[in-house]
Amino acid sequence: MTKLHRTTGLAALALTLSLGVAACGSDDNGSTVSDATSTPAASTPAESPTTDTSTEAADAGAQTFGPGCALIPADGAGSFNGMATEPVATAASANPLLTTLVTAVGKAGLVDTLNSADGITVFAPTDDAFAKIPAKDLKAVLKDKKTLTSILTHHVVAGQLSPDQLAGEHETLNGDTITVKGSGEDFTVGAENAAVLCGNIPTANATVYVIDTVLMP
Repeated sequence: MTKLHRTTGLAALALTLSLGVAACGSDDNGSTVSDATSTPAASTPAESPTTDTSTEAADAGAQTFGPGCALIPADGAGSFNGMATEPVATAASANPLLTTLVTAVGKAGLVDTLNSADGITVFAPTDDAFAKIPAKDLKAVLKDKKTLTSILTHHVVAGQLSPDQLAGEHETLNGDTITVKGSGEDFTVGAENAAVLCGNIPTANATVYVIDTVLMP
């Protein structure tokens, strides 16, 4: 238990140290303003970033894989394009497959931590995955913040892993490791052999792999 507390603390520290500065568009906006001052036709370059963002999100969504991807909404905040523009915890809150996970993240107080992390991979259990846990046990875990934090950070890996980087052993933000097996579009995660239902989902600061089983530290 001492080791668990220590590793959980290290995980929180690692996430805190990895806070990103979300100011990438400031210079672009600044140059647009100065252009507008000198030239009346500045509206044309102003439209460019919006078009690029939309195209980038659409391209990233096209690279997702797995049978569960068909359950992602086609448009709106919970769609691939919508989630690509938001940090991971906010993006998950719009996904209809992840309502229990979102509740758990909120109870653990990890929303701001995950949203502020700079480049992570999240293995996200679906509502059906949480439903495999007996209701009594799940309620107990949701009330135990330390245990819940340990479980949730066990699902997070530093760096945004693409499918060709996914297989292998990875250190989690809980301080332990998980092993991913497979290749192409067929992967299992952890000792539980959780199947990836929809993989390579982009968010503003993370890559998400939706899985069918909760991983235990």
